[in-house]
Amino acid sequence: MTLLHNSFKYAFLLVAIYSLTLSTSPVANAASVIRDEQVIVEFDEPLAGAAEDVRKTYPALKRELEETFRWRVDFIPVIRLVRESGNFRRMVENSLIVAVAMPARDLIIIDYSRMKGPFTLEATLKHELCHLMLHHNIIRDGLPRWLDEGVCQWASGGLSEIMVDTGRTDLEGAVLSKRLLPLSQLSTTFPDDTPSLSLAYQESKSFIEYINNEFGSSGLLTLLEHLRAGLSLEEAGQKSLAVSILDLERKWRDHLKNRITWITYVSNNVYEILFLLGGLLTIYGFVRLIRRRKTYKDEDGEDTTGEPGPQPSLWLIKRGDRENGKGN
Repeated sequence: MTLLHNSFKYAFLLVAIYSLTLSTSPVANAASVIRDEQVIVEFDEPLAGAAEDVRKTYPALKRELEETFRWRVDFIPVIRLVRESGNFRRMVENSLIVAVAMPARDLIIIDYSRMKGPFTLEATLKHELCHLMLHHNIIRDGLPRWLDEGVCQWASGGLSEIMVDTGRTDLEGAVLSKRLLPLSQLSTTFPDDTPSLSLAYQESKSFIEYINNEFGSSGLLTLLEHLRAGLSLEEAGQKSLAVSILDLERKWRDHLKNRITWITYVSNNVYEILFLLGGLLTIYGFVRLIRRRKTYKDEDGEDTTGEPGPQPSLWLIKRGDRENGKGN
């Protein structure tokens, strides 16, 4: 039932994106378009310079992906640059997503206002173009979401399409707390909540990197080639890697458990831990200071019960008398 619900939800999202892109199509609204024999770039008028950069950059990105996968990009993609984030965020229903690929239309939509930091226009475009290439060569049923996202992160140098803090350690924390998401739960859709969504992307990337490290890029590419030929994921895994995907997932989990321990977690997050401890010590010191001041006030002033507070000692009284010429 959950799988069916996720499938309908994914289909509904695609329909919503399709409808919105039709209603906001730059062609329909007489926005600007740049096209050549390889690519079509649609853009809001203030993004003419960025659109021209896309047109110039696209051939090199296309060639890099063709060389990596040894497949040809035999389609002409439409790349839509969105100037305002509002419509885009409503369309994808998640504030973390900065770009989306629609294989059915050979369409890539990029929120240009968020192209900063690691999300350069070039890297984002390469990631989304990878999605189109995979879907052009592998039927959707043979391409689980975790494989789709993991391979595209691998092909684009580790970049995902969601804006998260690259210093976060969701994967390490999940391994230590034994809350890794099973890959079977990431076959059709990814979770909606931010921590689980981030973890889903990190798991996808980690599993593909594990395959690449254990079997080399040739093993990963052979797996994709068998999927392209129409084999199921299990058949492709057995034929290219001599292991079932389920057994491979178990080996990957064991690898993470052996690699990620509390010692490595602490060493990788030593600055954050020290910062947290420093904050706790500051709070503790502040509380002690407040309590000490309250104690001094109670000793020097009236008691809160209404009884007289501590009186000056006899020594202080006599000292005062001597200073005033009244004492011996």
